[in-house]
Amino acid sequence: MTVQALTSRYSDLALTGPLGSLDAYLERVSRIPVLSREAEQSLALRLRRDGDVDAARELVLSHLRFVVHIARGYSGYGLPVGDLIQEGNVGLMKAIKRFDPNLGVRMVSFAVHWIRAEIHEYVLRNWRLVKVATTKAQRKLFFNLRRMKKNLSWLSTDETSLVASELGVSPAEVTEMEQRLAGRDISFDPTPSDNEENDSYSPASYLTAYNADPAQQIENEEWEDQSRANLTQAVAALDNRSRDILMSRWMSGETGKTTLHELASKYGVSAERIRQLEDNAIKKLRALMVEAT
Repeated sequence: MTVQALTSRYSDLALTGPLGSLDAYLERVSRIPVLSREAEQSLALRLRRDGDVDAARELVLSHLRFVVHIARGYSGYGLPVGDLIQEGNVGLMKAIKRFDPNLGVRMVSFAVHWIRAEIHEYVLRNWRLVKVATTKAQRKLFFNLRRMKKNLSWLSTDETSLVASELGVSPAEVTEMEQRLAGRDISFDPTPSDNEENDSYSPASYLTAYNADPAQQIENEEWEDQSRANLTQAVAALDNRSRDILMSRWMSGETGKTTLHELASKYGVSAERIRQLEDNAIKKLRALMVEAT
């Protein structure tokens, strides 16, 4: 049994979260009775031994209230509570699929880690356009730092050291995460408004335009012109056959590259001889270009 199959079969029971009114969903979930330890063990055994989907259904429904409780603890991140509940329910179904009744623990104790993991992933994906935590240590720091900060002011040096000690990270990592949490998303290249005074500077305004320096542009153009003139002079210094081979092989433009066999037929020699003449001509050309510079 997969999570997708369970979700599909019982989608009418809103297993994946409150799709309509959140209040109606919460009221409905609160009416579902909590299972006793014996009933929970029996259902878990039926699911694990026989793959009984009806048993999985009862396990899921009886634990939806716990998902709501956990999801509400993440309401301070500015994300819809309904979406947090939906992600938590996915974690619940994953936990039920993996739960071993022989462990001797209640389902909720086992499932809480899966529920939080799904909610954590959702928060990190949607809290900001740019990810603020990518490693395991940064994720731990992200959630704990928000919880441990007592006010909106910046942490002092002592507070930073205390947080770093409790979370097992360096003070520099705490400071860096605090800066990320204090930042906000801005448009990289916002649409300009009619009132220039109201326009805010965007990151795109600070990018270096390497081709915007007139002196550099003139220098590049002169270098290209000089290189082109040197190449023309070097090609003219080659013997007629070498020049023709290079022109046919590398400078034929839209007419296409002439093959070694075509040139061999033209000069009455082997294709290998044409290749040797081509290599020698390229070496002479490079030497002439070096002398010209």
